[in-house]
Amino acid sequence: MVLQARSKHRDAAPRPPRSARSSPPPLSGASEVDAGELGSERTPPSPGRRGAAGRKGPRAGTAAPAPDGLAGRLAAGLHWALGLRRGRGRTWSTLLLASFAALLHWSHITHLFENDRHFSHLSTLEREMAFRTEMGLYYSYFKTIVEAPSFLNGVWMIMNDKLTEYPLVINTLKRFNLYPEVILASWYRIYTKIMDLIGIQTKICWTVTRGEGLSPIESCEGLGDPACFYVAVIFMLNGLMMALFFIYGTYLSGSRLGGVVTVLCFFFNHGECTRVMWTPPLRESFSYPFLVLQMLLVTHILRAPELCRGSLIALCISNVLFMLPWQFAQFVLLTQIASLFAVYVVGYIDTHKLQKIIYMHMISLVLCFVLMFGNSMLLTSYYASSLVIIWGMLAMKPQFLRMNVSELSLWVIQGCGWLFGTVILKSVTSRIFGIADDAHIGNLLTSKFFSYKDFDTLLYTCAAEFDFMEKETPLRYTKTLLLPVVLGTVAAIVRKIFNDMRGAVAKQRTHTRKQQFEHGELVYHALQLLAYTALGVLIMRLKLFLTPHMCVMASLICSRQLFGWLFGKVHPGAVVFAILAAMSIQGSANLQTQWNIVGEFSNLPQEELIEWIRYSTKPDAVFAGAMPTMASVKLSALRPVVNHPHYEDAGLRARTKIVYSMYSRKAPEDVKKELMKLKVNYYILEESWCIRRSKPGCSMPEIWDVEDPDNAGKTPLCNILVKDSKPHFTTVFQNSVYKVLEVIRQ
Repeated sequence: MVLQARSKHRDAAPRPPRSARSSPPPLSGASEVDAGELGSERTPPSPGRRGAAGRKGPRAGTAAPAPDGLAGRLAAGLHWALGLRRGRGRTWSTLLLASFAALLHWSHITHLFENDRHFSHLSTLEREMAFRTEMGLYYSYFKTIVEAPSFLNGVWMIMNDKLTEYPLVINTLKRFNLYPEVILASWYRIYTKIMDLIGIQTKICWTVTRGEGLSPIESCEGLGDPACFYVAVIFMLNGLMMALFFIYGTYLSGSRLGGVVTVLCFFFNHGECTRVMWTPPLRESFSYPFLVLQMLLVTHILRAPELCRGSLIALCISNVLFMLPWQFAQFVLLTQIASLFAVYVVGYIDTHKLQKIIYMHMISLVLCFVLMFGNSMLLTSYYASSLVIIWGMLAMKPQFLRMNVSELSLWVIQGCGWLFGTVILKSVTSRIFGIADDAHIGNLLTSKFFSYKDFDTLLYTCAAEFDFMEKETPLRYTKTLLLPVVLGTVAAIVRKIFNDMRGAVAKQRTHTRKQQFEHGELVYHALQLLAYTALGVLIMRLKLFLTPHMCVMASLICSRQLFGWLFGKVHPGAVVFAILAAMSIQGSANLQTQWNIVGEFSNLPQEELIEWIRYSTKPDAVFAGAMPTMASVKLSALRPVVNHPHYEDAGLRARTKIVYSMYSRKAPEDVKKELMKLKVNYYILEESWCIRRSKPGCSMPEIWDVEDPDNAGKTPLCNILVKDSKPHFTTVFQNSVYKVLEVIRQ
């Protein structure tokens, strides 16, 4: 390790404050990255700040000049794609184009992340604080394994965790989908050992002078730094995802032009497609690339005239890789098998093919159940119940064929059988296993359609990312022409379905389930788009499924099956080039907006809090407070906490309600009594949580008025304790944001 010095001079042109510049789109997750923390407390270096000779160039107060190069490479890639001809090198040229797309996306998101946080120049503590809320919680387990005496010892520590839900000892690998952290930590340990063995330097450390009376910090960069390694692997994975998107679009449309359309649509709508560049440690960053692979394999299986064992095995493996990192994956796969079942019902898939797909889903579900140490949420999910119901209905096919009803009536009977059977079986299995961990999902969906409210649903719906899709989102899709193009392709698919169905419905007794219709993969993608649209409209955060799938659907403008009648009159390259040229008008503006986002992470109040906890409290002191803050306390101060941001467990939700009673209107002695039951020593009070409201009815006291109407109208407890914490609590630390209250034990 080399230790050098670099200064961060204050006389340079300042980096614009976060509030004064274009903030990331809503998909970036307001609750994950607080705008106020990426402000202007720390200004950029002067042009004279450099590291080792030749390593860094000057960093001005504006974004690096990568956009022109990136735009040029996009144009060059498009020109190359339009000039390709069929031949022996077709496969290799497709893979080369896919690799180019992967490199482009990796460069793009890396550039955005660095510009937004100036991550390479942050100290270890600042990097950890930059991983807000859930991100910090997940990263803490990577840190635990990396810093453990051995890899196996680190894994044992996270499987017998005493810090996350004190005083409980929990298997976090089972609860929190932490296989990505386990794998990355093993890679990091292997990498650093090999580099040390052969004598190659893996990181360079610098002394950074921050100015304004702040103490200097040490900042290390290179893959030898755990945080840099962690983020770099995530960005490489999501770079490879873009290669999959190119191959996906090419395969679905039957043309490499389709792959180009998919990639460019993704870039032109980048802020609506992903938030990996703002929140890399979230589960979707690890999981979603494998969903792209999985859907590509499903497309291949649907299109192939004969089933291939290798494709089915690959589908099973991709299912496992998609489900293991993310607890929400089961809901996405539910929409997929529902879409496939609908495609089967109307006659686009034969029974044998659908059975094989269902079997692969079942096997992958069982594998995940085993790898997650018997996580019963998987077996009691709607996804598992749906698989069983579809399997049973396929087995009962002869009984359905003997029913003396019309074709349309048979479709309705099978659809209703699947829907009601899934709901009933899910309810029965949940009662048998006594599982209520996913009950809040049902309550959340109920609150979308009815006036139902409770504490948990309000915590979700008051956050912008869990609200309905913004009205501006369809407008943004329209400006880049993504929505009109997708509507055109869907209209062509619907026209094909209508023509195919018209003859089948007219024949009252036609119940055979042979491969009556072709191109079932197109019908599947249309239905999957419908399912993703429903998810995205209900929960804004889930448009990360909708928008990329729209980009894939846009590739079908190159499909001769759908638009052969047009390509017989006009050259397809001319049509596609004209559409992309029109898309690029708003698309290039969207990219420029992203490139202009320049910030530098700084959170001095939280840094003071963490430093005080480290040096002024005992290692076994127990903390409670807001979920995002608790993640930082566990990660950086290594103190036990009683609540955290992973809100998927019923027991944790009950604990959080007790902790958040500090923001209710209850009597202080009642709140203190409940905190003492959790063995809390210190409570971190944040006044902003007492007064802020994202919309009417969404301040913490108002949420508590719904949960605890008997105390409505009283002064919130947090307002009382901000002024005077005695006699039940003692103030031991306070700054502009945080007030630490010690629980007085009698």
